[in-house]
Amino acid sequence: MKKIITVVFIFLASICLGQRKYTADKYFEDFAYKKSAELYEKIYNKGDESYEILSKLGDSYYFNSEFTNAEKWYATLMSKYEGQVASEYFFRYAQSLKSNGKIKESDKWLLKFSKINRNDSRGKALKENENYFSDYTKSEKKVFVNIKNLSLNTKYSDFGGFIYQNLFYFASTKPIGEKDKIYNWNKQPHLNIYKAEELFDDENQTVDLTNEERVQSISSKYHESNAVITSDGKTMYFTRTSFDGEKLIGGTNEVANLKIYKAENINGKWEHIRKLPFNNDNYSVGHPALSLDEKTLYFISDMPNGFGLTDIYKVSILENDTYSTPENLGAEINTEGREMFPFVTKDKTLYFASDGHLGLGALDVFESKMQDKTYTNPKNLGVPINSSYDDFAFVIDREKNSGFFSSNRKGGKGDDDIYSFMLYKCKEDITGIVSDESNENPIQGAVVKLIDSEGKVVAKKVTGENGNYTFIEVECEKDFVVVAEQDDYKSSMEKIRISKNDKIKVSKNLTLKPLIVGGQIVINPIYFDFGKFNIRDDAAHELEHVVTVMENHPEMVIKIESHTDSRGKRAYNKFLSDKRAKATRNYIISRGIRANRIESALGYGEEQLLNDCNDANQRKCTEEEHQKNRRSYFYITKGEGVIAINSDADELHDKLTNEEDKDKNEKINNRLLYRVQVGISSSPNKKNLFPNLDNLEVIRIGRYYKYFCCVSTSYEKAKEVRNKVKKIGYKDAYIVPFFDGKKIDIKEALLRNE
Repeated sequence: MKKIITVVFIFLASICLGQRKYTADKYFEDFAYKKSAELYEKIYNKGDESYEILSKLGDSYYFNSEFTNAEKWYATLMSKYEGQVASEYFFRYAQSLKSNGKIKESDKWLLKFSKINRNDSRGKALKENENYFSDYTKSEKKVFVNIKNLSLNTKYSDFGGFIYQNLFYFASTKPIGEKDKIYNWNKQPHLNIYKAEELFDDENQTVDLTNEERVQSISSKYHESNAVITSDGKTMYFTRTSFDGEKLIGGTNEVANLKIYKAENINGKWEHIRKLPFNNDNYSVGHPALSLDEKTLYFISDMPNGFGLTDIYKVSILENDTYSTPENLGAEINTEGREMFPFVTKDKTLYFASDGHLGLGALDVFESKMQDKTYTNPKNLGVPINSSYDDFAFVIDREKNSGFFSSNRKGGKGDDDIYSFMLYKCKEDITGIVSDESNENPIQGAVVKLIDSEGKVVAKKVTGENGNYTFIEVECEKDFVVVAEQDDYKSSMEKIRISKNDKIKVSKNLTLKPLIVGGQIVINPIYFDFGKFNIRDDAAHELEHVVTVMENHPEMVIKIESHTDSRGKRAYNKFLSDKRAKATRNYIISRGIRANRIESALGYGEEQLLNDCNDANQRKCTEEEHQKNRRSYFYITKGEGVIAINSDADELHDKLTNEEDKDKNEKINNRLLYRVQVGISSSPNKKNLFPNLDNLEVIRIGRYYKYFCCVSTSYEKAKEVRNKVKKIGYKDAYIVPFFDGKKIDIKEALLRNE
């Protein structure tokens, strides 16, 4: 009798387990993963450790984004059946591990997956970028900041959406009544579409949503989500579970799929709701997105012949409610996994969520730019947008410097939450003064360029009357080079790093070294190889300054002198220096300067030493002392009389051309004066070059004479005079201050004025 009872008990238990499995499978097939997971666990606890039970247990948790439990059951599955499982379980296990922060373990299983499916793009991506996790989590460049979990998020699923004017459309499973139907997938009510107003907090630089309300005119007793609206506000596209107004409509597999619907705004109410013609009862079509011109509709689908579980497609919107044939965006965008939630910006950048491209775990947000009518390789946005959990439904409004995305990451309020972000917008001003190195006078009309780290000129300014320039709102945390240029000066550049402090001014002054000083074109020493006279590359670089000056002044004529030190034989030194002078002349001519503009090119050897390092003392002299004697001069012999030139720092010798000027200078001695210089010449008898200027002062500086037209005790008055002089043709006139008969720089003069 006991045996009979035992047999009956086992038979009844077997029937009971079979019924539970049937029920669990039914819930699993209906996507009711919460319930199927519960039932499969009970079957497992009764002793069924079969491949089917373990794989469906893992899937039930995986498809519901419960990755801790998914990892547990996939680990059990792999420990028992690794040699038998379908390759996709290697990928799901790897994704579950990654979502739980086990990156190295995840990569190990993804590499196993790659060995099984060698052509699968998901495995290839890891081999091509083994440092992906560090790249995506430790980027130094700030883009998205002030991430905020919105105040309207609930313990249910809230996600979306779409920005229309100052409204944000999103979906939520929050219950709308006590009798709200529960959806078996996640044991939450069905999705409804809501709208809310954007609320910007300028002080904290965040954005929230307020005054939410359900869009009742498109609500049904089933799911609605992912609304997008045309710019005129007249048309809405949205996703809805397929039903005929009363009951769900299934395909051949009796599954009710998702479809895209279109609605028209009639007096503030969405009406004329209809399905788009490319929907199909046998597969899902959803997540609509519009191009900027609203002539292209993007969407996702699991239709046959795609690349993966869901792909992104597009259709052209034609006339009379017609559409082109759906076109897959291709293997650059779509993978063997899931691509979802497309969004297209004004510059045609495509944002979407994917678990097939290499990411931080589960769904990550990617961007792909349009170039030459094709999409670039998708780029993972990294943290803080992406996390180890699902991150999706990314939208951005660059005009407002803000956007939204959704995530079921840890620390949220419910299942899926909506987060807002601000675009990092740190701006600083760069200001400075460009001045003459020789006398510290400000240089008006200099061109200042701001160049980024890639060599691109991002801004250009011309200095004002006081030599000042300003670049407004330069991006923070970037490296730039500031370059100043002016005719007859060597260009100057300074590197600058913009810090993290918003709305402050960065000062960067630059000084320019004059190329024309005391009647010469002055450049750095020209070096030749020992015993040779060919023009080296570094010498050619310096000689370009001479070429530039002569191009700026077509009437200028120069003569070239070349000198050596005393070492070597005197005759050879003269021969070599003469060859070098003529090689220098030939180079300048080769650059397009007419030969008749070079009066002579002579070498003097060691005949004109600047110090005592002659034959008798050459062994006593240092290399630096010998170097002073190895030099070239470019003297201006013609044309300089009409060129206003900034003087060098030599001491002024106040020698006036007549007794009247001398007496005048003595009378005004011991006072602060401002003179306006209009020219320079090697002769004191060039007043005829300034026929419309009276009372010219001529002051000798070394071998050259400076011409000053006016004297004033007021800097402001001197500026007025200088401007008038410029208007009558002396465009390079500038102010030179003197104190007690000695020239001083402009900064000292202004301080003495105070």
